[in-house]
Amino acid sequence: MVSPHGIKLAVYLISSYFGELNAKVCDCLLRRGTQTLHQVVSSTELSRKNVKNCLLVLIHHNCVQAFAIRQPGGFGEEAKIITQYMALFDNIIHKLRFPKFIEIVSEELGKECEEILEWLLQHGRLSLSQIIVKYKQASKQGDSSADAAQDSFNRLVNARFVERCPAPDPLLEPPAAEETAAKKRGAKSAKIQAQTMEQQALAAAAPMESMRFLVENIWNDSVEKADKRTTDVKCGMKRKQEDLESNTKDPATGEKEVLWRANFEEFIRRLRHKACVANVKVRVNNDAAIVLAATLELSRHSETKLRIDNSVPQSINAIYDEVIKREGGLGMDLERIRASLDDLGCEAPLMEIDETYSVDLKNIIEQARIEEVESIVLKRYGREAYRMFRLLSKADRLVETDKISDTTFVEKKDAVKILFKLWKDDYLEMKQKYTRLCFCI
Repeated sequence: MVSPHGIKLAVYLISSYFGELNAKVCDCLLRRGTQTLHQVVSSTELSRKNVKNCLLVLIHHNCVQAFAIRQPGGFGEEAKIITQYMALFDNIIHKLRFPKFIEIVSEELGKECEEILEWLLQHGRLSLSQIIVKYKQASKQGDSSADAAQDSFNRLVNARFVERCPAPDPLLEPPAAEETAAKKRGAKSAKIQAQTMEQQALAAAAPMESMRFLVENIWNDSVEKADKRTTDVKCGMKRKQEDLESNTKDPATGEKEVLWRANFEEFIRRLRHKACVANVKVRVNNDAAIVLAATLELSRHSETKLRIDNSVPQSINAIYDEVIKREGGLGMDLERIRASLDDLGCEAPLMEIDETYSVDLKNIIEQARIEEVESIVLKRYGREAYRMFRLLSKADRLVETDKISDTTFVEKKDAVKILFKLWKDDYLEMKQKYTRLCFCI
């Protein structure tokens, strides 16, 4: 569920980037959930043409995902295929993080890769031929710029900063048919069936992992298509509507082209890892930060999806080899590394033969979030509110008002006012227990 404040922020971002009409369509999808074209038209009171154009723009910029559902017809009628649209809230909010994404690529891969990423973030989706044309326009090096574009693009894909776009409108089978197939295939398929319709649509639209970052055998065709293009959008200009409508086809041949986009999942993984290391460095010590950074670097290469609970288990030898490559880690031995892993909350393995460790990322992130909220409470409500909020965050349970007042040395009358203010602003939860008011985070 998206909070009302989150919806307001998302709609504001869409309005800032794409205008009021697109913001109105986005607001409808965020507030009402998945909708058909007819339902969006009825809710927004916009013309059918305007709604279609808005959905086209939002899909192209990865803010909306379309999917089709096959619905069985009545007696003697054929099945109907109905297209539905859902807003991708996380992708919309990622627009606030675009400068951070660009900074990551600039530091790791250089200026040329940074330019390609900027084009993808600006235009949402681009084919290789479009990227080559834009690279030639920016570099003015003639044919040699195609090779430079290939090298820069390959580096972005190898680092998983760029991926193939999902299918524009995957087809979902009726629930009855899926249930029958799930029973035949077993428990794993039954688990898939338990997913929501939106989750199934995203899974169906996502390219296979083997194809997601595949660039081979398409460069020569893309270079030829780039040479045939006579006009394209100049850097810094918005894409025209007719260009959006034909973005999956080459204008010269009419053939479908592979579209590419920024891989938000990889950028968020990098930012999460960076934030975890910075927090551990301040809260624990520098050794623990070095070991955590090494463990996360090893995990990054073996993760297929963004992990939010625990990192991928790694052997102590692999962690050691990665630690000594890092600044400040050369002098660390296995005992210091084990001590740092213990400081990170990793449980020691039962058998030394298979000595592997997995870091509890969820706990690190939770601690960082609490500290951030504590600083906000301190600035906004004062030191007394900060002490009470910190007491509740450490207790991690319901605490009676009298006990909060006594422990934090705040007069009960003032404590009640502060607690009610924090509760009203959604910083705390309040429950009544045995006729007494209790609060928790």
